[in-house]
Amino acid sequence: MTVTSSLGRSPETVLDTLRRLADAQKGAQGAPAYSRYVNRRLGRVLAALAWRAGLTPNAVTVISACVTATGVALLALTPPSWAVAFGVTACLVVGYALDSADGQLARLRGGGSPAGEWLDHMVDAVKLSSLHLAVLIGLYRSGAVGALVLLIPIAYCVADGALFFAMMLNEALRAQHGVATRAQAAGAQPSLRRSLLSLPTDYGLLALTFVLWATPVGFVFTYAALLCATAAHLALGSVKWFREMGGLPR
Repeated sequence: MTVTSSLGRSPETVLDTLRRLADAQKGAQGAPAYSRYVNRRLGRVLAALAWRAGLTPNAVTVISACVTATGVALLALTPPSWAVAFGVTACLVVGYALDSADGQLARLRGGGSPAGEWLDHMVDAVKLSSLHLAVLIGLYRSGAVGALVLLIPIAYCVADGALFFAMMLNEALRAQHGVATRAQAAGAQPSLRRSLLSLPTDYGLLALTFVLWATPVGFVFTYAALLCATAAHLALGSVKWFREMGGLPR
C-alpha cells in the first residue's frame, strides 16, 4: 500500500513510515518494560496510521483521552463483569498506545510544540487520578469489598500523582539548571535490568490488571501489590532525587 502525506511529501509505503518512525524513537533509558517493548511498538503502528490519515499529534492526544475516558467511565458506572473487564482493559491499552503515538507522530512531522507537550502531560495527569478514583467508585458501587479496601485506590491515587509530579519536576529543574534531562540523554545505553525492575510502576501493566475486574478479590490483591511497588519506588526515588537536586548548580 502506498500513501501520500497531507503535508506534500513524496509517496511512501506504510512500511517505510514504520521504518522512519523506528529511526525517530526517543531514548528508552529507564523506561519500564511494557512501555518500552510493547506500548511503543503499538504506538508506532498507530502513529503510522495517523500519518496516513493526516491527523495532527494534538488530534491523536484528544482521541487517546476519549478512548481512556471511555474505559474510566465503564469502571465507575457499570457493574463488574467479564465483558466490562475486557472492555476497560481494551480502552486503557489502546488509549495508552495512542498516548505513545502522538509523540511519535510529532517527531515524524519534524518535532512537537510546547502546546502539544502541555496538552499531552495534562491528559496524563487527569488520566492517572481519574482512573484510581473510578476504581474507588466501582468497588464501592459493587459492594463486594469492605470499607478498608476502599483506602487502596485513594492511596494509589496519591502515590501515582506524586510520582508523576516528581518526574515532571525533576526534568524541569534539570533543564532550568543546565543539566541534561532524561530526554536529552537519549543516546545513553538503555538498561534491560532497569526496565524490568521498574515494570511494576508501568501504567501499561496497571491497565492489563483490569482483566481481573470481574473477580474483585483477585483484582484487589493484584492492584494492591502494584500500589506497594509504586509506593516503594516513590520512596526510594525521592531520596535519590532529593540528593540529585541538591547537587544541581545554583
